[in-house]
Amino acid sequence: MSDAAPTAAARGLDATAVAHVVRRLARADEAPWLHREVARRMAERLALIRLTPQRVIDWSSWLGAGAGLLQQAYPEAQRILVEPHEALRERSAAAVRAPWWSAQRWQGRAPQVLGENDALPGGAQLVWANMLLHGVVDPPRLFERWHELLLPDGFVMFSCLGPGTLQGLRTLYARLGWPAPTPGFVDMHDLGDMLVQAGFADPVMDQELITLSWPDADALLAELRSLGGNAAPMRAAGLRTPRWKERLRRELATLAGPDGRPSLAFEVAYGHAFRGAPRARDGEPTRVSIEEMRQLIRRKGGGPVR
Repeated sequence: MSDAAPTAAARGLDATAVAHVVRRLARADEAPWLHREVARRMAERLALIRLTPQRVIDWSSWLGAGAGLLQQAYPEAQRILVEPHEALRERSAAAVRAPWWSAQRWQGRAPQVLGENDALPGGAQLVWANMLLHGVVDPPRLFERWHELLLPDGFVMFSCLGPGTLQGLRTLYARLGWPAPTPGFVDMHDLGDMLVQAGFADPVMDQELITLSWPDADALLAELRSLGGNAAPMRAAGLRTPRWKERLRRELATLAGPDGRPSLAFEVAYGHAFRGAPRARDGEPTRVSIEEMRQLIRRKGGGPVR
C-alpha cells in the first residue's frame, strides 16, 4: 500500500466491527486518556462562544469524557447525554445514578440519558461530540441530525481524529506489505464541506498534532487498544499469530526517537459551526417550529410568543 489518499472503500467503516469495538471500550474503567485530554482542550474553546446554552446535547458522552466539563461550563443548562450504543448508554446511566459519595455524582440537575435511536428533544443550543466522528459510519447524516436538533444560532462543537493520525504506523505497515492498521480518517476540510451541506453556517476547522511516546512496544500497543480498534473493511482478515506479533514488536522499535522510546502522532481535528436562521429554497415552503419562532423574535427584539 502507498501513502496516497485512501479510496472510498478504505475511508469507510465496518459497522459490525465498530459495534464490537464500542462494546469492548464500554467495559473499561474509564474513557481513554487521549479522549479526556482532547475534551479538556475542546472545553477551553467554549470561552470563545458568546451564547450561553440552556439545553446541551452531549453526544457519545461516556467515551467523549466531557460531561463534567460541560456541567462546569454551563451549570444551569439542561444536559442530555445521547449514546450511540446500548453498552455506552448503560455506562452513562450508571454515572448519573452514582451515590452521593461518589466522585461521579452530579451536582445540581442530573442529566437525561437517551439512546441515539430514541426520539430526541430538539431546541438545543449546543451539540457537543468529542472524539466521535472518526468512528461514525455516515458523518453527513449525523451532521444533518444535529442540525435538526439545534435552534437557530445554536452551535455544534466536535473533535475527531484526522488523516495525520498514526502516520508512522501506517507507513510501517505499508513497508511490510501488511493491510492498513487504521481506516482512512476524514480530512478536516471535507468535514467543513459536510457541515455546509447539512445547513450549518460559518464552519471553523483547525487541527493539531499530539505526539505520545511509550517506554516500550507493549505499552504502545496497550494504549492503542484502549483507544479502539481497526474497523476498516480492508483490514487484515482473521487472527494474528504470536510470531506476527513478535515481529510487530521488533518493527515498532524503528519508531523510537533519540531517547529510545517509540512514539506516534495523533492528528486531532476540531470544528464548530452555527445553525443559521431557516432559509427557504426557491419554490419551497418554509417550516419553522414554535420554539424557533420564539428565538427569532427574541433576537429581533419583539414581544413574547404565547
